[in-house]
Amino acid sequence: MDKKIFSKYDVFVIVILTILQFTIVLDFMVLSPLGAILMPTLKITPAQFGMVVSAYAFSAGISGLLAAGFADKFDRKKLLLFFYVGFVFGTFLCGIAPDYNFLLAARVVTGIFGGVISSISYAIITDLFRMEVRGRVMGFIQMSFASSQVLGLPLGLYLANLWGWHSPFMLIVGVSVVTGIFIVLYMKPVNAHLFTQARGNAFTHLGKVVSNRNYLRAFAATTLLATGGFMLMPFASAFSVNNLGISVDKLPMLYMFTGIFSMASGPLIGKLSDSVGKYTVFVWGTLVSCVIVVIYSNLGVTPLWAVIIVSIIMFMAVSSRIISSSALMTAVPEPADRGAFMGINSSVQQISGGIATFIAGLIVIQTSSGKLENYNILGYTVVGTSLITAAMLYSIHLYVARKSQQNFQKAAA
Repeated sequence: MDKKIFSKYDVFVIVILTILQFTIVLDFMVLSPLGAILMPTLKITPAQFGMVVSAYAFSAGISGLLAAGFADKFDRKKLLLFFYVGFVFGTFLCGIAPDYNFLLAARVVTGIFGGVISSISYAIITDLFRMEVRGRVMGFIQMSFASSQVLGLPLGLYLANLWGWHSPFMLIVGVSVVTGIFIVLYMKPVNAHLFTQARGNAFTHLGKVVSNRNYLRAFAATTLLATGGFMLMPFASAFSVNNLGISVDKLPMLYMFTGIFSMASGPLIGKLSDSVGKYTVFVWGTLVSCVIVVIYSNLGVTPLWAVIIVSIIMFMAVSSRIISSSALMTAVPEPADRGAFMGINSSVQQISGGIATFIAGLIVIQTSSGKLENYNILGYTVVGTSLITAAMLYSIHLYVARKSQQNFQKAAA
């Protein structure tokens, strides 16, 4: 991290938000590798498992929409802590869930609070960091995905094999409590946006945001942006075990190697998106991911080393799409609308992702031998939506470029 660009406090904010995102991402991602354990343990079908994943997404999306109108009315630090406490409570319920129905309800509670946190984090980033360095910031923040694979998923799987599938959730609770304490003690209030607020209630503010044509284009692109991860990832562990022939005890190694390379590439991708352009990086990431997703989703029994290589390339390509598009999206809203925009954008992502996961659970069929069928159909669907998203994001790229030019001219005048 370049200390010439970032102050010590900037570094603290980036690190603490990365750790916070790590707990949120791990809570969601840990279900994917646990799928191979959960389905036989709880005696549930792929469709029911898809519903467990979707429950989080749907509840997160709905709560995000309800909270969006209020997102710009409060100090972002206080708002972040409120929802983080609720997230920790929901994760604790997952850690004591005795059966499928309880787990399903616990995921709903976790989603109600956890799904709003990322949007608040992105609003904080947009408030505190200028556009020219947001790619770098997003690159570090997105390391939470990779670090959850390197540190969280292998440890989570190890604990699950040792003490049962509840233990990874308790691990997340412990890390989250410590993270929350650091936020309370050391993060400064984030309230500059309160001085730009126009009068009006939360619902008027929400109506203004959802009726903005430029914002609507961004929300439409986000709808398809989430499809890839939500369709393929929830069933990745079951696909690896039952179709690719990877044993359950080798899964931590697969996730660890994939995560290490993703973690190392995140900051580099972020810096690249700042230097050559967010949209350029997104397009190249999309093209590479399309090719590798087709290859991956059509694999049969494959040696572990080959699966690791394919997974590394796929996750690096997906990371480049996430980092570049996230940085680009932060430039869309006006300062007074950032919280509401990020909240709605996150909700759209969660709801569309929940629908994608639910549909994926209906498409994928698990045979009596455990093998998943129709996984390649998911791959082709992801490729189609990825290409459409790239086309939709181009108009957003043009809008951001025009907006930046106008701001520059105003500043020069």
